[in-house]
Amino acid sequence: MTDAVVQDTGVEGADQPAALTDGIHLVVDALKLNGVETIYGVVGIPITDLARLAQASGIRYIGFRHESDAGHAAAAAGFLTQKPGICLTVSAPGFLNGLVALANATTNCFPMVQISGSSERHLVDLQRGDYEEMDQLAAAKPFVKAAYRVHRAEDIGRGLARAIRTAISGRPGGVYLDIPAAVLGEVLDAEKGAASLWRLVDPAPRQLPQPEAVDRAIELLAGAERPLLVLGKGAAYAQADDLIREFVESTGIPYLPMSMAKGLLPDDHPQSASTARSLALRRADVVMLVGARLNWLLGHGDAPQWNPDAKFVQVDIAATEMDSNQPIAAPLVGDVGSVMEALVERSKPGRITAPAPWREELTARSAQNVAKMSGRLKAAATAHPMKFLGALQAIRDVLQENPGAYVVNEGANALDLARNTIGMQVPRHRLDSGTWGVMGIGMGYAIAAAVETGGPVVAIEGDSAFGFSGMEIETVCRYNLPIVTVVLNNSGVYRGDDASPSDDPAPTALKARHDLMIKAFGGAGYQATTPDEVATTLREALAAGGPALIDCVIDPTDGTESGNIAHLNPKGISVPR
Repeated sequence: MTDAVVQDTGVEGADQPAALTDGIHLVVDALKLNGVETIYGVVGIPITDLARLAQASGIRYIGFRHESDAGHAAAAAGFLTQKPGICLTVSAPGFLNGLVALANATTNCFPMVQISGSSERHLVDLQRGDYEEMDQLAAAKPFVKAAYRVHRAEDIGRGLARAIRTAISGRPGGVYLDIPAAVLGEVLDAEKGAASLWRLVDPAPRQLPQPEAVDRAIELLAGAERPLLVLGKGAAYAQADDLIREFVESTGIPYLPMSMAKGLLPDDHPQSASTARSLALRRADVVMLVGARLNWLLGHGDAPQWNPDAKFVQVDIAATEMDSNQPIAAPLVGDVGSVMEALVERSKPGRITAPAPWREELTARSAQNVAKMSGRLKAAATAHPMKFLGALQAIRDVLQENPGAYVVNEGANALDLARNTIGMQVPRHRLDSGTWGVMGIGMGYAIAAAVETGGPVVAIEGDSAFGFSGMEIETVCRYNLPIVTVVLNNSGVYRGDDASPSDDPAPTALKARHDLMIKAFGGAGYQATTPDEVATTLREALAAGGPALIDCVIDPTDGTESGNIAHLNPKGISVPR
């Protein structure tokens, strides 16, 4: 517990002064009681003293330059640790900035709690024009798993307990907790305040699947001619790595990892269908989704991307996810770890064996696709000016020497090409734009990975994506974090060769020397114009173990508009190219 405020009553003969506390102390005490070790945020009215007290009490406070980046860090912390990441923001505009990340956390099923100070209710509700007046609770509700407001200091413990449990239980997500300034400053008896706090018991209990549901799924997989497993980031979040691997290898079923599930099994595993993705989806007759959703990233399960006759098995903790896009023939409702444990146990007598012709078909297609990609990579390795693939090959080679490094990745071409070029060997070591495809997660995710794990981080950024959170390079330097940011700089959004129809730059044009930017904050800055320079500088930066940025000069003509989703971008017939 933090030290309570002691106040002299002034009454002669009193045995001792009354011990008092306030809302700020109760927030910090409640967080510590529930195992919170780190807060990400931006200080200001009315939460500055809260951050100071948290730091003085042993909670690590990481101060950002923008609330959205702090929120993204808290969300990534939740994904990596299975504990709600905590983001602290000021009221109104600061709250709204953080809400972007909180909504993204909810969409990606990352546990996160955003705590924001707010203006006084009696002023806000009558719209009297208070400082940063806003009904923040109402604004948050449509975008989060739950939203709560604390009206009395004695309810702070209850509010934080509810927020943490809601964020982490069932399907994880973002929770908003509104604490008005008057509640933070409210003074009450310290003993009463301490009694109002409690530690959560079993906040994320296991949810076991029904035995008959497990048997139904096993029978469906056992009868398949072309079974396929799709591993999503929910499978990575579950930290059921050994069970997933045992099921994959004992059944022989080919698997396809979504981007943040890469590394659950090594990308070069013989059962990986990553390099035969299109064929696997188009031909599979029974598909088991493990912590993955049939959303836009998987074409909603529709033909022609998928076999129209495919039957689906789905593992998800939320029953409401079933049948969201396609009929689910065998729903398995439960947490991933419990479901996989049941599947492993009940399929042990060799009830499931993937047919050899199917595995051989995928292996043959993988070999063809790898050979085609090899030709592209070979051409890119010597191209001048440097291509995306040339720089990414160099990064790949260095990362193979450093398999424990965390990889953060965002952009359009930078994201798509890095995902296909750089293999992962370790679970939960790849963080990217996720379900919404949000740009701007880069520095927040990288900072969280470094803070929560202590390991080295390589953030592979498109130059446009980097611009959303680039000022957090100062945060990286201020906390001396082992983050190497690699900016693939083709001087534009998608590409930098668009001609402008006016005296202004083209809408997609950009211009920056990012290596000079980090030098201003005390970090190491490099510029690389060839793959060899990329590899040399990346090795040097990783060996140094401190903040660094490599500005990779990429051919402005290299890149595809909107990456792999250009079909979603309508084209105007009169727009010149």
